[in-house]
Amino acid sequence: MLFVFLSVGAGAQTSAPQLTVDLDKAIEIALSENPTIKVADMEITRKDYAKKEAVGNLFPRIGASADYSYALKKQVMYMDFDMSSLMPGGEEMEMPGAAQTGSDDGMEIGRDNTLTFGFNMQLPIIAPSLWKSIKLSKTDIEQSLEAARSSKLSLVNQVEKAYYGVLMAKDSYAVIRQSYNNAKLNAANYENKYKQGTASEYDVLRSQVQVRNLEPGLLQSENAIALSKMQLKVLLGLDMSVDLEVANTLSDYEADMYAETLNIDTVLTQNTNLRQLDLQTDYLRRVLEVQKMSWYPTLSATAMYNWLDMFNNGKYGDSHWNPYSTVGLSLSIPIFQGLTRYYKVKQAKVSVAAMSYQRENLLRNLSMQVQASVDNIQKSVKQIASNREGVKQAEKAYGIMQKSFEIGSATFVDLNDADLALTNSRLAYYQAIYDYLAAKSELDLILGNRISPDEKNAR
Repeated sequence: MLFVFLSVGAGAQTSAPQLTVDLDKAIEIALSENPTIKVADMEITRKDYAKKEAVGNLFPRIGASADYSYALKKQVMYMDFDMSSLMPGGEEMEMPGAAQTGSDDGMEIGRDNTLTFGFNMQLPIIAPSLWKSIKLSKTDIEQSLEAARSSKLSLVNQVEKAYYGVLMAKDSYAVIRQSYNNAKLNAANYENKYKQGTASEYDVLRSQVQVRNLEPGLLQSENAIALSKMQLKVLLGLDMSVDLEVANTLSDYEADMYAETLNIDTVLTQNTNLRQLDLQTDYLRRVLEVQKMSWYPTLSATAMYNWLDMFNNGKYGDSHWNPYSTVGLSLSIPIFQGLTRYYKVKQAKVSVAAMSYQRENLLRNLSMQVQASVDNIQKSVKQIASNREGVKQAEKAYGIMQKSFEIGSATFVDLNDADLALTNSRLAYYQAIYDYLAAKSELDLILGNRISPDEKNAR
């Protein structure tokens, strides 16, 4: 059940909004408001655009171009026969815009100025490397999705520990506060006895000093609560002015811990590090396929439609725009490139082979971490049971000592020792619960149980 209460007091201008959350709601807020998650989601969007860019290479490429050139020295054309024999009456042929020279010197072709503009199109028909690159982009997106899931798992782990930290600080403060109140009560009793003449001034001073000695610890506990709340606010993406409260205590989690301990699943199929390594291996395999495809020929269709105009200086009016167009096929066959493709394929094969060793080593380390977390959980459960009995015994001993002190059969030192033992047993009890929750959160992070692969985009 979710507990969320957002309220503003009567003095709206000065009071801060109050937010009370349980653990599930805290995680929900963090996954929607934390900047780290937003950055991870933006990276997924960026990779999706990159995939669409790769697919766009399958479509035609259409461009426009315009060129101008001025002939500093015109081309010269030579003929192996007398062109005057082609003209009626044996007259020499005069070509417009071409300077006449002797047959041995050739003749200049073209005009001084040349203008060209038009459109061109290229469409890949057979492009093996391009096809494999598109599949490579898909694998790249899958890696980004798993990286985003890894960020969410890490954030959930941080939120859980921060939330448990707030609970630990509040429960510790309650324990120290109880000890402080006991010390104040004892000091008041001694003062009354002193006024009645049944206690010495030394006893009164000693009891008052005990109260003063507990005050620094009480202030330190208050600061620990404030610091732990600020850390939780940062993870939730909340403003520091929000009055954040938690809806649980550490003892609330004790009821379910025994069943959870018996049903621990240590399967690593959802571990994000393993999944990322497998996706990276798949990515490298596809890179290897792309490298192999560079040996294959490519075929493209080409088309062009241009307009050409040529004129001499000062004679633009005599020019004519002449269109011309072509369509065709362009076949590129790679034959030899200095063995660069061969060694790129070799590099890719080595990278793929190395990933199997990395996975084996990672699996060993993860198995060790899982076993360590399970051991910590089981040790904490046993410690909680032992400390709970210790608290009961310490409470009973303190009650007996309190009655003995009231009737005068126990000294202040005896009562103070009983109170100190009760305080330590309570703190140890809450510390054991916190250690259990922290170890369980760490195990969930390793196993990837908090957010399954199917839920990585659900939030």
